[in-house]
Amino acid sequence: MTILGKQIRMERVVDRNSGRTLIVPLDHGVTVGPIYGISDIKETVAKVAEGGATAIVEHKGLIGAGHRRRGGDIGLIVHLSASTSLSPTPHSKSLVCSVEEALKLGADAVSIHVNIGDSQEREMLKDFGRVSYEARNWGMPLLAMVYPRGEKIKDEYDVSVVKHAARVGCEMGADVVKVSYTGSPESFREVVEGCTVPVVIAGGEKMNSDREILEVVKGSIEAGGAGISIGRNVFQHDNPTLMVRAMAHIIFENGTVEDALAML
Repeated sequence: MTILGKQIRMERVVDRNSGRTLIVPLDHGVTVGPIYGISDIKETVAKVAEGGATAIVEHKGLIGAGHRRRGGDIGLIVHLSASTSLSPTPHSKSLVCSVEEALKLGADAVSIHVNIGDSQEREMLKDFGRVSYEARNWGMPLLAMVYPRGEKIKDEYDVSVVKHAARVGCEMGADVVKVSYTGSPESFREVVEGCTVPVVIAGGEKMNSDREILEVVKGSIEAGGAGISIGRNVFQHDNPTLMVRAMAHIIFENGTVEDALAML
């Protein structure tokens, strides 16, 4: 029955026809505070849902504030990890929620953040293993955000370390893995091919132009990626609804960057 439950929940966060997803993370408040775009979480959720996002990522305390009682539906991923930019070790993530608690809160999936290469990698991997077991036990889909960050990492966007991060995610039991984009479809294809579960890309810092972000989205799809999990480049856009709609055109309809730009 847990397998059936996971399948049903997966269809709340991943489009069942294309197998692709458009996730908008809104969990930045713990890390950096109420930055522009997420100060009014209910309004932000409404905008990205209207644009056609399949799911959002939130910490447990925001679910009541952003819960939708009208408008289009959207999947809910509850984030289990946290750290703040004020910490002396900001890349060391701690578990602040459990799979069972997320389930009680109405989650369709859970997510965990692990930075491989960090001085606290050992503890984060231990947490990852425990969450993976619990998620499988409860039939809960697990999104793993895995990034190479630490003293030994010279370039966290280098394909060799990004594909290592993706492989860690799938080998630890994630159902979807989120990693950084490596800069080109050719290099990112190596990441996708080395991972046995769907791979989505992060958006990172706010980009310089709409074209730049849409080209990254298109490149990841051309490489065989399963979609995106992009926050600031969506919720800090002048029109988040239209940006989501443009991204959805590329992800779900295999649209061109030019056509997507025209939608903006």
